[in-house]
Amino acid sequence: MSKDPYEALGLTKAATADDIKKAYRKLVRTSHPDLHPDDPGAEERFKVISAAYDILKDPETRARYDAGEIDGLGAERPRRQYYRDFADASDNTYQQGRGFGADADPADIFAEILRNRGRSPGGDSAGRGFSARGPDVSYTLEVPFLDAARGAETRITLPDGQSLAVKIPQGTEDGKTLRLRGKGASGFGGGPAGDALITVLVRPHPVFRRDGDDILLTLPITIDEAILGGKVTAPTIDGPVGMTIPPGASSGQVLRLRGRGIGHVGRKAKGDQKVELRIVTPPDIDAGLRDFFTEWRKTHSFDPRVDLMKGASA
Repeated sequence: MSKDPYEALGLTKAATADDIKKAYRKLVRTSHPDLHPDDPGAEERFKVISAAYDILKDPETRARYDAGEIDGLGAERPRRQYYRDFADASDNTYQQGRGFGADADPADIFAEILRNRGRSPGGDSAGRGFSARGPDVSYTLEVPFLDAARGAETRITLPDGQSLAVKIPQGTEDGKTLRLRGKGASGFGGGPAGDALITVLVRPHPVFRRDGDDILLTLPITIDEAILGGKVTAPTIDGPVGMTIPPGASSGQVLRLRGRGIGHVGRKAKGDQKVELRIVTPPDIDAGLRDFFTEWRKTHSFDPRVDLMKGASA
């Protein structure tokens, strides 16, 4: 697969932040090795996708990639200008204007940097050892819909057997990456450990759906509730609540339960729950109900399709 992050996510450089997030979420579900254990190419695809997303999700790293400062894996691109002024005042081996040259071996340049660092003021005569931060490590965690909506704490077991506590913030979206500082791979030469990057996959719910911070629900109602109205009980992510069906309700009509949607830590306002009504007829139509509507049809000419037919022929 291409190491161009845009190509890896199926995007162009004109992609918005929302486009990048949506593309990543879609590809994670089709390429993560835990979700596709029988696909031998899934792991490699997921690595490429994750690396691409790490570059493009951050405006700063995205800008650096677009400017050619880093490559598709986030590594610094070799600078084309001369390398100058590596020596300190006591060592003028490389004075200004006598750089290594554009065709110098990067390994030689790196070694010289380390040697000069060891000779700098405060350094010991033998030179200081190299140290670097450890690499970040990526994991995927599938969580139930309600845990992501309400917030929860769970644990994951790492490949080395270590158990790690992960706090799922209230309102966590599908595809969101959580960063656990210092829980990644060990550093080099005494350097700090990298971070653990946990990509959250939210498991679909059989009843609730999410649209931003709003919760969507389809609520079945009876014929008499639709015609006469009445009070019914509707489920929400925080438990059942009472709501009123207005007389003359229709299938597809949407009612709103304010403040019954997704909340976030530190934010007072919550989303709403949108309740779409769906009229459901009884599984068995008894003689009384059939006779009633038979007589009602004889004396009423209501046709809900009149406007639809006019619009179709316009």
